[in-house]
Amino acid sequence: MRVCTGWRRFLIFLPLLFFFPHFFSVMELHQKAAVETIHKKQSKKSDHLVLGPAAGQGLPNRLQCQGTRALNKTHFSAYGASSAGDNIALVTVFTIYNTSLGGRADKPLSLFTVGNVSYNKEEKSMAILNAFISFTQVSMPRSNIIILTDPASDLAVHRNRVTVHPIQGEYSRDKLMLQRIRSYIAFLETRIKELSQRQGPAHHYIFTDSDMAVVGDLGHIFRDFPNFHLALTFRNNKEQPLNSGFIAVRGTHDGLLRAKIFLQKVLNVYRSKYMSASRMLGDQLALAWVVRSNPSFDARRFSKAQAFLEDVGGASVLFLPCAVYNWTPPEGAGQFHGIPLDVKVVHFKGSRKRLMLESWNFFSSSDISDMLCLILMSGRTKYDF
Repeated sequence: MRVCTGWRRFLIFLPLLFFFPHFFSVMELHQKAAVETIHKKQSKKSDHLVLGPAAGQGLPNRLQCQGTRALNKTHFSAYGASSAGDNIALVTVFTIYNTSLGGRADKPLSLFTVGNVSYNKEEKSMAILNAFISFTQVSMPRSNIIILTDPASDLAVHRNRVTVHPIQGEYSRDKLMLQRIRSYIAFLETRIKELSQRQGPAHHYIFTDSDMAVVGDLGHIFRDFPNFHLALTFRNNKEQPLNSGFIAVRGTHDGLLRAKIFLQKVLNVYRSKYMSASRMLGDQLALAWVVRSNPSFDARRFSKAQAFLEDVGGASVLFLPCAVYNWTPPEGAGQFHGIPLDVKVVHFKGSRKRLMLESWNFFSSSDISDMLCLILMSGRTKYDF
């Protein structure tokens, strides 16, 4: 009887020997799937701002924040900008890719929502351009804005002191950076001809990306540094020390001519050496090559965030630190040390376009210093555009 009872117990528990391994395998699969789901959710681009601690707390000459409230003020907000932008035009290249507007008929439109407004691709691009214009007109109310664009692009911008200037060229996405330099050169050639036919005060030009926010008076560059022909922004980056998103040109005949010759050299180097990077970075690599090709140039000067002058191929080039004139929010140069109080330009490059629109919306009910706190706390996140 005891033997039979033992066999019965064995037969009862025998199925469990097969059930438990299978059960734990299923549990493991569910846990793995849950982890993958969480990872996907975390890596997905965020559709809202993610606020975190503000960098630069306690550092001298840096913006100090308590939440989105500035405890000190930027130099710009302290002095105002009532006369900023006299005889200065900001010039940007912008085009609309009509073939992509609206997408396919059988495919739903992708919408991006910021605040209470949703944008499709075309509206998103125009919203960024309008934010660029709005920031500039607040910070430099007397400046003009010139938009260089493809004549085939149906671009209509009805804003005061804004001019659309069509220039023939190849504006495809793969060639846009190359075309941008061509457009700059064509624009300078036009201005040189116009200047030779009239007399009057010089009109200076600052070529910028359209995903930039001017938050300070840039006119002082031409007053404080009277001897340069063109200005570039630099950072402490060995491979890409120069950012092409900001190029200032003095509006004298000599300044316009030397800037044109300089950019022509950059274009030639771009074509001969960096066409493999024509979609991105090729222009910056070409800029660095032209500058470093000057035998007397000391690249170690890029390690200190201080402006300096250098003769490069017959042009007097002013090098301005990105930390002030081309500051990039988290994930970019200068962010670990916070925002300098004398910052003049914030560059929302890459995935930071949402942050640019969010910042403009926030600024409409605050001031520049508080808005900069919002930018500084925006977090190292991937936005949805």
